[in-house]
Amino acid sequence: MSKCEQCIVRQFSSLKALNKTELIRISDCKESIVIKRGETIFEEGQHLDGVYCVRSGICKLTKLSDNGRQQIIKFVKSGDLLGQRTVISNDTVNLSAIAVQDMEVCFIPKREINQAFQENPRFSGEVINVLCNDLKDADNSIVNMAQKPVKERLAYYLMHFHDDFGLDQEGYLSVQLSREEIAGMVGTATESLIRMLSEFNKKGLIETKGKRIKIKDTVQMERMAEGF
Repeated sequence: MSKCEQCIVRQFSSLKALNKTELIRISDCKESIVIKRGETIFEEGQHLDGVYCVRSGICKLTKLSDNGRQQIIKFVKSGDLLGQRTVISNDTVNLSAIAVQDMEVCFIPKREINQAFQENPRFSGEVINVLCNDLKDADNSIVNMAQKPVKERLAYYLMHFHDDFGLDQEGYLSVQLSREEIAGMVGTATESLIRMLSEFNKKGLIETKGKRIKIKDTVQMERMAEGF
């Protein structure tokens, strides 16, 4: 089991603000967990007894809509923490977390996070900063959905997957989603999404293979995402 004070991943999360004593204390009580693709980490409405630090892999955060469909809200990757807001506010989670890839996470008990939040101003400041950025991203997402044409939104999300989550060994996006899931994120019908992907394919912007998508013209795709 790796020690928290030696973990490179923590440099990408609020945990970077913890001092050596706090990291050693957390390292002694954390639990390393392997989560298989498709498995649920936690469900909407659940109380969490701690936070999850993502060491490797990607998960999606989803919200159950009134019609019973799971809407993808955002993705979480290596270096991110899951459950900070819930643990600090002592509230239930309002999203479900489901692994998109095989994952390795470290579970840190709630008592350790709360103690560090109360005793370490740098850590509490980092947590608040992350939560503020989450709100900013949510605001930007609302504006994009309201103002961008659907093709721009599709290009935006494809470039987001490309830039933030990288590619597999064959150059395809490492995040593999169903057409229904992508349509839900973009805010269109699945049939319309399939037609747009076919159009992008004919224009040489992308290449598809089953669920897999490869962006062949990143420059043009970026321009489309920005409205040009």
